[in-house]
Amino acid sequence: MNAIPFVASPLRLLALSSALALAACGGGDDGSSSSSNTGTLSVSMTDAPACGFDHVYVTVDRVRVHTSAGADPSGGGWVDIPVSPARRIDLLTLSNGVLTNLGQTALPAGTYQQVRLVLVANGAGAPANSVVPSSGTEQALDTPSAVQSGIKIIRPFTVAPNTQSDLVLDFDACKSVVTRGNGTFGLKPVVTAVPMVASGAVTGVVASAPGARVFAERNGVVVKATVADGNGNFTLSPIEQISTTDKVDVVIVPTSTTGRGTGIVRGVPVVAGGSTAVATAAAPLSLPTSTFGKVSGTVTPAGSEATVRALQQTGGGTFEIASAAASDTGAYSLFPAQPALPLAGPVVGTYVAPLPSGGIPLTQDGSVAGKYGIQATSSSGTVITQQVTVTTTGLTQNFAF
Repeated sequence: MNAIPFVASPLRLLALSSALALAACGGGDDGSSSSSNTGTLSVSMTDAPACGFDHVYVTVDRVRVHTSAGADPSGGGWVDIPVSPARRIDLLTLSNGVLTNLGQTALPAGTYQQVRLVLVANGAGAPANSVVPSSGTEQALDTPSAVQSGIKIIRPFTVAPNTQSDLVLDFDACKSVVTRGNGTFGLKPVVTAVPMVASGAVTGVVASAPGARVFAERNGVVVKATVADGNGNFTLSPIEQISTTDKVDVVIVPTSTTGRGTGIVRGVPVVAGGSTAVATAAAPLSLPTSTFGKVSGTVTPAGSEATVRALQQTGGGTFEIASAAASDTGAYSLFPAQPALPLAGPVVGTYVAPLPSGGIPLTQDGSVAGKYGIQATSSSGTVITQQVTVTTTGLTQNFAF
């Protein structure tokens, strides 16, 4: 099946759909399943934007599900959803609510705990999995764990009898592709699973900022990301609704070529099965003019496998503006392709319904112009944050764990 646009319902990288109903599962189920009652599981795929790449290709062989979170990939009890023939997919085409269906199968009703996405191994000839750096040439993407045992996602969900359920696997290519010191690329998968039935969408339009990175965040942690299209339209989907009063903050970070700064809309409701608009074409979000600066450095020891984020405090909260994974040498850059951090103070507003005819009012916070917290987190969970002021000449910030 071809990639299909999805806006009204919440979806993002990989959706599993068939005659099987999926919903977020809490306690109380013993994890057993009954062969007398079945549902259908359908699988689809979506993606967040990738940093510094024009294309990120993966070739999907099959999806596997199991009732046990601790099940060994070589053990029994797995149900496979084969992708036949195996499909090579450009993840970067799956943004703004677009997903691609991978297949479906009938399953015994019950509670499932584990999903695995299995990729085809690279062989002779054109690679099954590869990346194309911005304005560069295609290079193989090393995916050993994904090929051998599958990308592991622990996410309880319930299959109801005689019902169809959809599960979205959201692949964050930006955080999953790691640049190595020798110039090669490896996959360190960051994938989440989101049941469509419990998810919603946030849409909007931003003026004069095509290609802007757009994030939905909770407490400064990105839960969904996309890229505004050539007209400034964006769709963040799926976003899982974690409570009936759930809200996210929408953070818009334009590229340096636009000369625009950051915009933030706080307190945007997430409605399961629905969509919330923060701006329209008639009243798009207007961003401040801005220059840009770059932050780069080294994290030691090199094997710490650190993730580095640029955070900004404004409007009563802390927000992620950019992130990057350190290479195997410990080097990082926010972003490698271009200066990423706006130096003008962001404009901040709070969502109101119904939307005002002139759009949500945004007020610029000049007190935080160029001020960021650069935060490095090692694979063991150790966190170091340095407060810095970034300028157009750039900044070197090193970390030692």
